[in-house]
Amino acid sequence: MLISLIVPCYNEEASLPILYEALCDVRKTDDADRNYEFIFVNDGSRDKTAEIIKSFAAEDKAVKYVFFSRNFGKEAAMYAGMQKAKGDYIAILDADMQDPPSLIPQMIKDLDSGEYDIVAARRVTRKGEPKIRSFFARRFYRLINRMCDVEIADGARDFRLMRRAVVDSILSLTERQRFSKGIFAWVGFRTKWVEHENVERVAGETKWSFWKLFKYAIDGIVAFTTAPLRIATYTGFFFAIAGFVYMLYYFIKAIISRIWDTVAGYPSLLCFILFIGGLVLMCLGILGEYIGRIYIESKGRPIYIPSEESED
Repeated sequence: MLISLIVPCYNEEASLPILYEALCDVRKTDDADRNYEFIFVNDGSRDKTAEIIKSFAAEDKAVKYVFFSRNFGKEAAMYAGMQKAKGDYIAILDADMQDPPSLIPQMIKDLDSGEYDIVAARRVTRKGEPKIRSFFARRFYRLINRMCDVEIADGARDFRLMRRAVVDSILSLTERQRFSKGIFAWVGFRTKWVEHENVERVAGETKWSFWKLFKYAIDGIVAFTTAPLRIATYTGFFFAIAGFVYMLYYFIKAIISRIWDTVAGYPSLLCFILFIGGLVLMCLGILGEYIGRIYIESKGRPIYIPSEESED
């Protein structure tokens, strides 16, 4: 049996040696007759990440790699790693050690039992994260689960071990705007969740700013539900009815009282117009998000462009 461990990397020169040592420990402690391959995907790093990966490959035949021509993002890196992987079991884990490699042996045992197709990691705490980020993360999971047909577990990470059939199903989804947490849930299969405490990075700084996480959340919502479009439709319908009722009320009041004072109602009318105008722009923005993704998908561009790959 071959087990593939995929590691997306972006400016991880400080943490890669620590991670590689931990992966080698996992390989050494495996008492079964299994082979391992370590697949490092360099997502356009600007530090010495590429040189470190090549040094691993020069000393260890189990190390494979894919280098991108530029930074295409973690989603593209995970997709490239799954394309490169040849294993019967395939795992994805971060290079910063926030996905503990020590969990991999137990994950393998869970898949060997035959009861599951995916063993995925889930954080039960967010200790060490900024409180504002944790707050919005929890609100995001609650919101997207109300909108989507599939359930995305709160605290779910990309760290998971999957059977070959699961990975083949994921690779069959060739969309460019990828949201892997939603894709993992959408393909289904029997999943076991392994809960663990939040782990701090061993080195370096996080590449995910609040703004990047916000954009990632928008991508996830737009990629897996049309609920925002429905909300815009329902909101527009509601305000159209409310505006019609208000018009009848004002018209009848003017006839009964024989007063048509435009000056007195000017402030309220101005506020109403500004509010409706903002609502219309918001709905157009929601519509534009979906149209923009249609435009990107229609181009048919590749998810990533490799500049260098190791030989199989």
